[in-house]
Amino acid sequence: MRRNLAGATALAVSLAPAVGWATYAAVAWLGYGRLGVDRRPDTLLDRFMPAYEVTERHELRVAAPASLTYAAAREFDLMDSPVIAALFRGRELMMGASHEATSLRLRELTECFGWRVLAEEPGREIVLGTVTKPWEPNVVFHGVAPERFAQFDEPGYAQIAWTLAAEPIDERTSVVRTLTRVRTTDSAARARFRRYWAVFSPGIALIRRAALRSVRREAERRVRAG
Repeated sequence: MRRNLAGATALAVSLAPAVGWATYAAVAWLGYGRLGVDRRPDTLLDRFMPAYEVTERHELRVAAPASLTYAAAREFDLMDSPVIAALFRGRELMMGASHEATSLRLRELTECFGWRVLAEEPGREIVLGTVTKPWEPNVVFHGVAPERFAQFDEPGYAQIAWTLAAEPIDERTSVVRTLTRVRTTDSAARARFRRYWAVFSPGIALIRRAALRSVRREAERRVRAG
């Protein structure tokens, strides 16, 4: 009896992540464009994407000044996190994409990977944007000039804009935040992106949270180092 109970418990524990992922994905599919869409304003981001279908907002309190937190966020390399690297690799395997070990700092995103800086409030917030087809195995990002971004309407694309910001609470404490918005340019792209979002949005949320935790650790390390 005890052995059976232990086996059932072990099975439940092993299945819990998969069940949680599937539940998150089901909610993302059923509630696409409606449930959990954050409509709070963002002064910079609203200029480039006032209407959108999905959004992801994550934030953490940091025991460091906002300027230091922002600097740590701008210099953070996503691929330095084992969790994030594993999630990227998992997507490659699921999609049958080619594997390329690379660096993913803001500089590389804007200089090499087709993202564009749409706006920046120095030391406080930056907005990046791209248009792409994330449902394809090997994703290609296309930069669009800031003055054209809000009006982009070429069929078959998902338009993505996201912010990285550090807001002061007081002289020694801040909040680091990332906010992502996505809109599609026609019904065919919306159907493809909805399927993609349902499958991969749990991993995308994990990436955002892991990234912010890493930024917090680095910012607070810099405070301790003086």
